[in-house]
Amino acid sequence: MGKLLRYLLVIFLLFGALNGPALAGGSSPIKGGKLPALHLPIPVDLDEKAYLGLSGEGFFEIPQIKAKGVLIKVFNLYCPICQSTAATVVKLYRQIENNPDLKGKIKLIGIAVGNNHLEMEVFKQTYNIPFPMFSDEDFRINHLLGEVRTPLFIAVKMGENGSQEIVHTHLGGVTDARAFLDLMVEAYGIKTEGYLTKEAASQAHEPLPK
Repeated sequence: MGKLLRYLLVIFLLFGALNGPALAGGSSPIKGGKLPALHLPIPVDLDEKAYLGLSGEGFFEIPQIKAKGVLIKVFNLYCPICQSTAATVVKLYRQIENNPDLKGKIKLIGIAVGNNHLEMEVFKQTYNIPFPMFSDEDFRINHLLGEVRTPLFIAVKMGENGSQEIVHTHLGGVTDARAFLDLMVEAYGIKTEGYLTKEAASQAHEPLPK
């Protein structure tokens, strides 16, 4: 991380600790429910646009993402748990993208509640976040979600007819990327016989503990 980013991060953290708004607690999205209509800007970055399976300009909604499941991380730059969880979420992304049974089936996005675009970019660059993130500076999205606390993970399963269903939510940090990925695979109902077989085979060749 460059000196400028480190400097900006320190300034933002100090500013947020002194003046940042406290995130209100509310009723989180629940399993079996549906997401409200979240209108997000189509990314300008071509790689991010391709990752989400989008084209053109303007706005999109979550069901338009080309995937069987979308995992949304709701976070805030000044949230210590969001910061400590960032590396695990990046590892989760890598595990998905590096596995042919899962790549393209599960997509990740981040929503930075209460953060402007610059604050969101500081978080993204500081923790090397490889997936698309969106600023929610005015708390509009957070209000639609029920004024949730951070970090909040929302797993949304996509239907073939454009429908969507929340299949899992998790409030708080994540420390084990593989365990969380297994939970997501089960929640989304993704058939990954090859994935599970290869994992079992790799464990079978591990040396037994002494």
